[in-house]
Amino acid sequence: MLKNGNNKKYIILIILVVVGILVVVTTIAVKENRKLNFFEKAIKDSTTFVTGTIYKPIGFIKDKIKENDEKNKIYKQYKKLKEKADKAKVLEARIKELEGEIDNLKKSLDLNQTITDYKKINASVVNRNVGAWYNTVNINKGAKAGIKEGYAVITDKGLIGKVVSVSNFTSTVKLLSTDEVINKISVKIEVDDKSIYGLLSYYDKKNNAYIVEGISDNTEFKNGSKVVTTGLTDAFPAGILIGEVKNVTKDRYQLAKAVEVTPSIDFDDIDIVTVLDRESK
Repeated sequence: MLKNGNNKKYIILIILVVVGILVVVTTIAVKENRKLNFFEKAIKDSTTFVTGTIYKPIGFIKDKIKENDEKNKIYKQYKKLKEKADKAKVLEARIKELEGEIDNLKKSLDLNQTITDYKKINASVVNRNVGAWYNTVNINKGAKAGIKEGYAVITDKGLIGKVVSVSNFTSTVKLLSTDEVINKISVKIEVDDKSIYGLLSYYDKKNNAYIVEGISDNTEFKNGSKVVTTGLTDAFPAGILIGEVKNVTKDRYQLAKAVEVTPSIDFDDIDIVTVLDRESK
């Protein structure tokens, strides 16, 4: 038994020595750059083949690992860029919204500078009843801000209506586009160098036009002529834009002219308003 064990050790030792010799011989052959004999060529080719066979799959695996790492890095960069892009879109939308609000505020301030006889109270629309969209809007200022019933309400585009109810912190504004009968408003139509007076009687929703009545039949109008308030009532100061002449027809009784006026206001787009305090004149 001991003898067989020793024989195995000798065999292993001999194999290691042979392999060592082969490696040394191959190395010397390469370093000396000399012409190899048949035996050396066989050893070199065998060594190269074995080495290539071992390292080829290892290299393939290394390449795949590297490729996978690069893909993971690219995906992480993509996720970061996508998050930044999404945030940029949100910020862009918010910026546009704020720019619109700033623009409306600037226009309101410009308009306020032309109305010097009234105290101005700026407010924002906070609620609209879908069932009465063209009838009323609710604003975020009320009695605590000095608002009272009957006060005129305008935007940078012109007159929109008047306050009809007030709480401490909110108010309801009846629009000129309401389906209900509104108080007649004294207006004037600017034709060339003169002004023609009439009464804004109601709003024709079908034709999207105010109807101005009480005008003598012999008056001639030009389409596009400006229509503004006269200031002959306490609620509405003079010079607030109503709209432009659209068409001239007969009134409901076919007795006098009625003027259709295109509103200067887009009643679907009301957000910033100004309430005029008539008692501060």
